[in-house]
Amino acid sequence: MVQKLQLSATVAESQIGQRLDQALAELFPDYSRSRIKEWILADCVLVNGKKINTPKGRVLGSESVTINAEIKENVRSIPQQIPLNIVYEDNDILVINKPRGLVVHPGAGNADGTILNALLHYYPAISNVPRAGIIHRLDKDTTGLMVVAKTVPAQTHLVEALQARKITREYEAIAIGNMIAGGAVEEPIARHASKRTHMAVHPMGKPAVTHYRIMEHFRAHTHLRLRLETGRTHQIRVHMSFIRHPLVGDPLYGSRACHPKGASDAFIKILRGFDRQALHASMLRLKHPISGIEMEWRAALPQDIVDLISALQADKKIVDEQKYG
Repeated sequence: MVQKLQLSATVAESQIGQRLDQALAELFPDYSRSRIKEWILADCVLVNGKKINTPKGRVLGSESVTINAEIKENVRSIPQQIPLNIVYEDNDILVINKPRGLVVHPGAGNADGTILNALLHYYPAISNVPRAGIIHRLDKDTTGLMVVAKTVPAQTHLVEALQARKITREYEAIAIGNMIAGGAVEEPIARHASKRTHMAVHPMGKPAVTHYRIMEHFRAHTHLRLRLETGRTHQIRVHMSFIRHPLVGDPLYGSRACHPKGASDAFIKILRGFDRQALHASMLRLKHPISGIEMEWRAALPQDIVDLISALQADKKIVDEQKYG
């Protein structure tokens, strides 16, 4: 099946001096650099209205770029009847509240059983949209809200909005350590040099910004609200680990379960038994890709995080009562 594709963006000043194919790969992250290079060589790329067929050409910043191309979708994924918790739907978009344990897109070790397979079953026409309309991802064991495009025009507008940082995504998390104040982490993220399933802060990585503020203090943990400016793989998990406040239960970037002095055996068991990163995408705000109306959705914390918070509150209350009477 051949899909006609039109993409447009403006080269950022921070990209000055980059090769054209490199700059476009950053502007259009849903498409590989090799595919973008093919489009450049095939005269599918316009820069300031002129066809450019040299991938090695350098950008000067602020150029208007348009890509008019055709993509052949080799749809190998099969529809599967997997329940979806749909919190909103219209003719153009779906908003899903993703549970833990569900992978978003097929990949190594997860050939099926994903949200993509579920979408193909729930709405077969979404097979006409690249990546079944998936705009952004959540890690397998991260819960919460994600938006999906049901049409190619909706996908194009949502991808552009995401790149322009016009989609607001807020998360709640439980971090290890008693944090004093909110702040922001502005550190670039790249693939880990030796652990290929990990990401890491690296000076040559892609820019990444995570804002965080404190919702509640516990004895040795902190309930946080976080907001993403960018959407790098594992961004919150990497950034929080970098500032030495990894998320409770994080199997990749966390540390051994930390419990405060004098904690009860029952509380220690709860902490050690929390077997996923304590991270939930709680709020999503965007302008509808077709109508332009601003929309917002919120998803309550899942029960396992609610139970974790209750245990943290109970531990703090017991110690406070012992201390102050």
